[in-house]
Amino acid sequence: MHLNRLILPLAAIRKHCLRGISLGLRRGAILSRPRKWAQQACAPTLKHTLVAATLGVAAVGGAQDQYQVVFENNVAMKTRDGVTLRADIYRPKADGKFPVLLQRTPYDKYQLGGINFGLRAAARGYVCIIQDVRGRNASEGEWYPFKYESQDGYDAVEWAAALPYANGKVGMFGLSYIGATQMLAAMASPPHLAGIFPIITASNYYGHWVYQGGAFEQLFNQAWCSALAVHELGRRAGGTALPTYWDLKRPSTEYPLLEPGPAKGLAGYYFDWIAHPAYDDYWKQWSIEEHFDKITVPALHLAAWYDIFLDGSLRNYAGIKRQGGSAAARQGQRLVVIPGGHAGVGPKLGEIDFGKDSVLDSWELGLRWYDHLLKGIDNGMAREKPVRIFVMGKNVWRDEDDWPLARARPTRYYLHSEGKANTLSGDGRLSLAPPTSSAASARASEPADKYVYDPDDPTPTQGGALIGGPPGPLDQRAVESRSDVLVYTTPAFEQDTEVTGPVSLELYVSSSAVDTDFTGKLVDVWPNGFAQNLTDGILRMRYRNSMEKAELMNPGEVYKVTIDLWSTANVFLAGHKLRLEIASSNFPRFDRNPNTGGGPESSAAHIPATNVIHHDQDHPSALIVPIVP
Repeated sequence: MHLNRLILPLAAIRKHCLRGISLGLRRGAILSRPRKWAQQACAPTLKHTLVAATLGVAAVGGAQDQYQVVFENNVAMKTRDGVTLRADIYRPKADGKFPVLLQRTPYDKYQLGGINFGLRAAARGYVCIIQDVRGRNASEGEWYPFKYESQDGYDAVEWAAALPYANGKVGMFGLSYIGATQMLAAMASPPHLAGIFPIITASNYYGHWVYQGGAFEQLFNQAWCSALAVHELGRRAGGTALPTYWDLKRPSTEYPLLEPGPAKGLAGYYFDWIAHPAYDDYWKQWSIEEHFDKITVPALHLAAWYDIFLDGSLRNYAGIKRQGGSAAARQGQRLVVIPGGHAGVGPKLGEIDFGKDSVLDSWELGLRWYDHLLKGIDNGMAREKPVRIFVMGKNVWRDEDDWPLARARPTRYYLHSEGKANTLSGDGRLSLAPPTSSAASARASEPADKYVYDPDDPTPTQGGALIGGPPGPLDQRAVESRSDVLVYTTPAFEQDTEVTGPVSLELYVSSSAVDTDFTGKLVDVWPNGFAQNLTDGILRMRYRNSMEKAELMNPGEVYKVTIDLWSTANVFLAGHKLRLEIASSNFPRFDRNPNTGGGPESSAAHIPATNVIHHDQDHPSALIVPIVP
């Protein structure tokens, strides 16, 4: 046994993973018995259990566990361009060859549940490899999101498949950016990649990561990039703590303990993102959507209704099923949708308790998937429907033949008012009946609704698909009390009414400005008045015709636009109401539009805009929802 290898007895694995902790294995530690290992090599911390807390990781152990585990720390791999990447390997202590489960992560291979799952998978008969991506933690090279993941992912898959204890079949797994490392690797089509398990991840890093509807996802981008920059700062400053760097002749009181250098360059990609506000070639080179035909392997996609990457996960499932580069890919797509994702594990998300059955053991799901796909075990998965969704309202799981549901009927709820839909106390209504002309006059029967959007007093974010703020379902009544929010509500439903599938908002709008934003939000109103946000969307008007080319508006001119409100699955119970909110900001989730035609980052001036929603006979604005019979 060399110094970076440990043999972990199965009883110890069970004991410590049953406690729900991650195991901080010290490089160079050697086990003599489980108790000594527990004392010397276990470092439970809250941050080590983030995935367990986020996605419902259950305890290791069970009927299929049969192996002690060999752990190898910081195993080196050379990429095609000579960069050294390092991985931890968990494998069965047994002769023979085993399928490989590979994760490539920027978040430190010791953390985010990596150790828990590595032990669990190896005990079940897999070689589990968790590798730090280029430029992160123990791996060398430059960190730049998305840039190297296809080529490095290809190299890592082929390296893993050739290890002496691997049987040549490699599956990948992981969530969020780790889903991106899978999708981008699959796009490169490594010959030994047999399947992927991407959890809550995107399909287009412009439209479902950095921007949405042309608006910059400010809260997420700043939070994520800042957190990653802290690590880069540590790497940069680390060299200044070495004796070879020190000027020992300087007085000790004047010597800086660390010299991190200027902030410039810590997260250069963040500024590149801001410099590319349109969907140009910078974004297209990494877009999964542009390359579905290059993905040739089956996939199990895990999405979540309140997740920041919901739309991307759904698009990945549908896109590969339709355009995948092999029959195995087109016929081998599966989808599971849970409530929370990045918004939390549940059962309580925000202010809603979805019940204990809403919590999913995603890692057990992944192992079951790979038992079926890589080991050929008949565990029933081959006979199950390919889609499984959690339906809110009723709070039940349901299996489906596909997504979106073929039986769901797109239904228009038309906007109505007497021109005073502002605030929760206004006269905004939703109806299945379209607007009609007044018989008493030639004018349209319904005056338009208008409000003033002031970038210096933006409509605030209140829950939803967030990272960096209180996420999930929250009561929207405080937001609905603002005069810059239009509120349209149906009468109470007489019977349970299900809305499951993509939701969109078709509006006829005008503005006093040359550019502004419009937002829409679908809300379930409970009998007690609680207003539960379900899903929402935004459109920056300069990108109303194309995300590739900005076009300013003519003030006062009426434009027909469609806002993608993404998807949901919710039963509006009898006595509940369906509500639509319209505004022009959702800050700080999205950056503020200054209404000047300039970029929010470059425009010093902010001007208020009077924004108008038309809903007369000639301008039948409507919310379009999929009603399930």
